[in-house]
Order: sequence, then structure tokens, then C-alpha cells
Amino acid sequence: MGKPSAPTPPDPVATASAQTGTNVSTAIANANLGNVNQVTPNGNLSYDQTGSYSFKDPTSGKTYDIPRYTATTTLSPGQQAIKDQTDAAQLNLAGTANQQSAFLQDYLGKGMDLSDLPTAGDASKITAPDFQQFGQGPQLQGSIANAGDVTKTYGTDYADNVKQVQDALLSRINPQLQQQQTALETQLSNQGIKLGSAAYDRAMQLFGQQKNDAQYGAIINAGQEQSRLAGLAQNQAQFENAAQQQQYNQNLGDATFANTAAQQGFENANTTTTNNNQVASAQNAAQLAQFNAEQSSRQQALQEQFASRNQPINEISALLSGSQVSQPNFINTREPTIPTTDYAGIVQQNYANQMGQYNSALGSWNSTIGGLFGLGAGLIKASDRRLKTDIKKVAETGDGQNVYQYRYKAGGPMQLGLMAQEVEKKRPEAVIEMPGGYKAVDYGKAFGLGKTLIKEAA
Repeated sequence: MGKPSAPTPPDPVATASAQTGTNVSTAIANANLGNVNQVTPNGNLSYDQTGSYSFKDPTSGKTYDIPRYTATTTLSPGQQAIKDQTDAAQLNLAGTANQQSAFLQDYLGKGMDLSDLPTAGDASKITAPDFQQFGQGPQLQGSIANAGDVTKTYGTDYADNVKQVQDALLSRINPQLQQQQTALETQLSNQGIKLGSAAYDRAMQLFGQQKNDAQYGAIINAGQEQSRLAGLAQNQAQFENAAQQQQYNQNLGDATFANTAAQQGFENANTTTTNNNQVASAQNAAQLAQFNAEQSSRQQALQEQFASRNQPINEISALLSGSQVSQPNFINTREPTIPTTDYAGIVQQNYANQMGQYNSALGSWNSTIGGLFGLGAGLIKASDRRLKTDIKKVAETGDGQNVYQYRYKAGGPMQLGLMAQEVEKKRPEAVIEMPGGYKAVDYGKAFGLGKTLIKEAA
């Protein structure tokens, strides 16, 4: 029943150091698995350890010896002979290219003759189209004649009429209700039902509901009179507004007809302008197409001139490139790999599991405490120390009262609660005498109606 203790969190430095050691060991093992020597018809590939270097972990200060490897490729005798012949051929080609390069000094010193190329297009012959401006829109009528004001209120709430009707009805009902109440009180007294008894209160409550219903009926009748008068005023306002709406619609129709005629004249004039502008745009497009054709013809001739001039240079570059030796075609070996163990994740998961168990136990503890001290004024419990055994202090309230874990001597499970003898010293009004001279505690009074805070015992 005691409050559980939280688990000790893992040391991040020790966890990081162990994870680094695991990572380094796995990396070295995977490097050894991946360094697979290969033998092919064109040559061999071999791996050899040619030394090592030291790596110091900045977290733990521990030093690791990391091996260093060298990959050596050896050609087969036939491929080695080809390579020797290729090297000699490349040397001969480089000599030929060197001799031909002397020709370039005189060749590049001469400029290109562009006199026979087609003439470029003349952009000055392209004239901008002469577009006509569209006419200004017609002056439209933006307002209509006033059709009169809209009636927005009936002008009165008829409160005086309602008050007269309500007072007249209540003046008739209230004396009758008073007589009925007097008769009911007399009847109850004759039946032996006393004032303040449950039966008397029920009878008077029922009569009060009947009295309220009667008075409420008078108020409803008065409200109906108010609704009738308001309806008459509403009919009058609706007639006036209908006439105003009819006049407004007539004024709107006149303005709409005038604006439609003006808009039609504006659209007819602009249709002619649009046609003229389309003709001007077509003339400009034909001039632009002629210019583009002349430019394309000249550009094609320039590209042919440049290709002819670059041909000797390209031949020398080809001689310098030589031929390539075929390297051995090594296969991608299917060597296994060792996955790295997530040491830090394992440590963290173990801590998380411990925290989960702790939180579950803490939740059970808080639920037990909350269930006891959330009952409020309705809980009266036998709390005499003489009735209990296995007593252990586990917490205390905000005002210093001790909370104990215990069993009753008569048997049963472990309990949580106060000791009546201690409560009697701080809150004597919360202690009740039980038969046999034992004491009980009213927990609502002891805790100030359940608002006293609970804190863990030291």
C-alpha cells in the first residue's frame, strides 16, 4: 500500500560509450566480411590489411584500433600485354597529334569568310499594327426615383391593453384561489395533517402548481389580446409596403430599359473597331514570319561554316584520346553483413518498461488516495485506534493530520484513513461517539468538505 519509488534512469555517458564500442566492433566485422578477394579471366582483386589507425571516443575517452585495408588489382597476362600495346599506340597517336597541331597555328590565324552567307532579316521592316481605340462606354442611369419609405414598426407594443386584460382576469381569479387555499388548509387540519409534515407539504405544493397554472392562463389570455392588436397593425404595414414595392419596381423597369438601349449602341460601335484591329494584327504577323525565315536561313549557314572550321581540330582531339584498356569485370559479391545492435535503444526500452510499471503502481496509489479523500461529507468511518492493527503512517493532509495504513482487528483487507484520537485534537467537531465507547470520524468535516490536500509521508 506504500507509494512506489521511481526507477533510476540509465547513465547516458555509459550508454553512449557502450553503443560506440558495439558500433565499432560491428563495423570492423562487416569490413572483413565485405573484403572478398576475386579472381576473373581478365585479372584479380585482392584486399590486404596494410596498417591501422587509432580512434578516440570523445564521450568515454576510450581508444579503438581501426584496421586500414588496400585493394590491389592485377591484370591477367593477356590483358597486361594488351595494355602494353595500348600504351605504345597512345604514345604514337600523341606524337601524330603534336605534329598536326603545328598546322593549327596558321589555320586559326585566318578569319572566317561570311560574305556569301544569306542576308539576315531586317527588323525595321516590321511595322507595329495601327490599332483603333474602343469608344467610351455609355453613360448609364445609376439611380431610380424614390418609391417612398418602408414601414419598419407598428408604432406601439400595446402594453397598456395587455395590462388591463391581465389585471381584469387576475382580479377574478385571485380571490377564488385564496378561498380554495383556506379551504384546503382547513381540510388538511381536519384530517389530522399537521403544518410542516411531508403530507401537508405535498398537498400545498400541488395546490401551488394549480394556482400558478391559473395565473399563467390569465397571462396567456392577455398575451393573445396583444397578438390580436399587433396582427391588425401588421396587416396595415404590409399593405403600405406592398404599394411602395410596386412603385419601386416600375421605376426600376424604366431605368433598366434606358440602360439596355445605351449598351446596345456601344456594343455595335465596338464590333466595327474589333474587325479593323484584327486586319492590322494579321498584316503584322505576316511581316514577322518573313523576318523569322530570313534569320533561320542565315543561322543555318553560320552553323555549317563553324562545323567546317572545327573539323581539323576535332581530328587532332580524336588522335589524342587514343583507345582504352578493358579493366577486369568484377562481380558484386553477396557477402553477409552483421546488423548493429541498438544497445542504447535496449537500455532506453528497459528504462521505459520500468517507468511504465512505476507509473501503473503510482496510478493505483493515487486512485486509492483519491477515492478515499474524494468522498467528502458523506463518509463516516470507525477510526478508533483501539479497533485497528498493523498501523503504518503513509501520508499526511495539508493541515498536518496523519494518514495511516491499517487493518481492523475484526478482519478484512488493508485500509487507509485517520485516527480518531488525533483528529479529535485538531477538529473535535469531526469526531463522533459510537456505541461501546469507540470513536468514529466524519471525513467531510475532518477534511473541510474534501478540499484538504494530501502529501506523501516523510
